[in-house]
Order: sequence, then C-alpha cells, then structure tokens
Amino acid sequence: MCNKSTGLWLPLAIPTFRSMTVLPDFHSFTIPLLDGGVLSFESLRGKFTLVVNVASECGFTPQYRQLQELYANHHDQVQIIGLPCNDFGGQEPGTPEEILSFCDQRYQVTFPLTEKVNITTEPVHPMIQWLTLQQYNGVQDYPVKWNFTKFLISPEGVWMGGYGCTISPFDDNILDKLGLTTS
Repeated sequence: MCNKSTGLWLPLAIPTFRSMTVLPDFHSFTIPLLDGGVLSFESLRGKFTLVVNVASECGFTPQYRQLQELYANHHDQVQIIGLPCNDFGGQEPGTPEEILSFCDQRYQVTFPLTEKVNITTEPVHPMIQWLTLQQYNGVQDYPVKWNFTKFLISPEGVWMGGYGCTISPFDDNILDKLGLTTS
C-alpha cells in the first residue's frame, strides 16, 4: 500500500516509521517476490542474511555468480536476498518474467528475488530505509550508491555492515563475519 501523504510503500502489517517509538525489527518486514510469492523476513531469523540490490544490465551483474555460489554452498548459514532495482542507470528495465529468466538462464540463481524496489525514487520500501538509515537500523547510515550494494544482517536481525558494489560477496570481511574460512 502506498501512503499518499508520505509517498512511502507500506505493507499493511507495518506501521509508518514516523509513528514508531521503537526501532523496527528487521524480521518484521515482508516483500513480494518476483515469482508471485511473499517473503516474510521472519523466515530469515536464525540465519545471516545478505541483502543485495541487483540489476541485469550492470557491469557488476557477474556478481550474481558469486552470490549464487555463496548461497549454494552455505544456504544453511546465510540467506541471500536479491532486490532488483532500476534506480541506478536504468540497468534493471525488465519485467518480473524477464528478470527471472535472465537470472535462471545466465546464473542459475536459486536464492529469492523480490519485486523491483525503489531505493532513490519514491516510494522507498521501509526495508530499504531500515538498511540505509541509522535512525531505523540503530547502527549506521549506509547510502546505496550503485547496483550490487550489499547489507549483512545477523541471525538476530542486527545490521552488521554495508558493502559497496566493488566489494565481492567473497570479501574476507564478509566471510569472516559469516564465520566461513577463506582457505
């Protein structure tokens, strides 16, 4: 549902941030998936979560391969969530079907892909606000500057770090926080 006074996209179950006196819980969010389902972030509780804004026509698009490898090898420890976004250079212009087909055929992606999200244009999804603004995540501001920005969330729903587009999903800092060896 889009709140006409604020322009923010708000799921029916989540109050607006302006009315909240406590920080929102990462696991309280829901978001539609490209395949027609709905992802409840409550299902992510107990695992690390790497949230990544993705695009099919970006120079960093090959990171899909690394994200899929990380997910395939460690899905028992870390969940990858791809957030298609067309806000940066118009590099995700496809329909849901086109995005799913591209990701499947080119990179055999099996991790969840959400509906397209707005990051720099209205309405911005509250989960994006939580990822990028200290006033909501309680830890740090981390603005998204381009596609394939990554956010690491603890199994308890605590914001652990933001990583720019040039940082590989296999970066030692990410792997160390996940407790994965880099041997």
